[in-house]
Amino acid sequence: MFYTIEELVQQATERCGGNVAQLMIETEIELTGRSREEILTLMSRNLTVMKSSIVDGLSESKSVSGLTGGDAAKLDRYIATGKTLSDRTILSAARNAIAVNELNAKMGLVCATPTAGSAGCLPAVLGVASEKLQLTEQDQLDFLFAAGAFGLVIANNASISGAEGGCQAEVGSAAAMSAAALTLAAGGSPYQASQAICFVIKNMLGLICDPVAGLVEVPCVKRNAMGASYALVAADMALAGIESKIPVDEVINAMYQVGSSLPTAFRETAEGGLATTPTGRRLAQEIFGE
Repeated sequence: MFYTIEELVQQATERCGGNVAQLMIETEIELTGRSREEILTLMSRNLTVMKSSIVDGLSESKSVSGLTGGDAAKLDRYIATGKTLSDRTILSAARNAIAVNELNAKMGLVCATPTAGSAGCLPAVLGVASEKLQLTEQDQLDFLFAAGAFGLVIANNASISGAEGGCQAEVGSAAAMSAAALTLAAGGSPYQASQAICFVIKNMLGLICDPVAGLVEVPCVKRNAMGASYALVAADMALAGIESKIPVDEVINAMYQVGSSLPTAFRETAEGGLATTPTGRRLAQEIFGE
């Protein structure tokens, strides 16, 4: 078992030849008592749901509240024009993330990774990685196990909950997990994957959780899109050999400290930030009445 990213990197390197996914499977066997076959079956189910959630989310329909829906389809059409300013891979990841979170808002089936509110980042990044890197089914499963390994440390040492640590802990954690897994999928080392985590979390440090009307829609859907794009850039930075001056476990501890210091108004209570803007209040009243 590993309790820090430093321990994770060390154990994956020394025990598993750099294979973080294998280390996570062994840890899962140790923690749950399930067989390797059972664990692979469960993760395969998660992978299937993730892939379907991207496809199912690319629709024009609105959520029950009417706050979100149709933006993934808009971005998909824009990408198809070939006239985009940003790279197609980054925009495709943003589109995928929006699709998944719009589906979540419409009560569709998503895989919480690590939460439903941040469910778009990982499948979004995995989707573009599968296409760009020609990942096999096993590669994709390894991607998810590796992301889970890094996410386990973040959850145990900081938080993955917006209600506890702000959106830095929710979308921030999801984006960091995605960046780490992507780095490995592209041939990076466990250490480089840890650096990708640093870049994402440091960039999202202090991000508040301020859902309009208390619903996981605005600004959550678009934050997942941005989180997915951060993951791609962070992975490239790590693969380029760039290193964080602050060690990864200290970065995660800093996220915990910042999250603990955030006022209650900025921790998923809808009592601050965008939720309390004039438009945010008006939308809440239109949805729920007085």
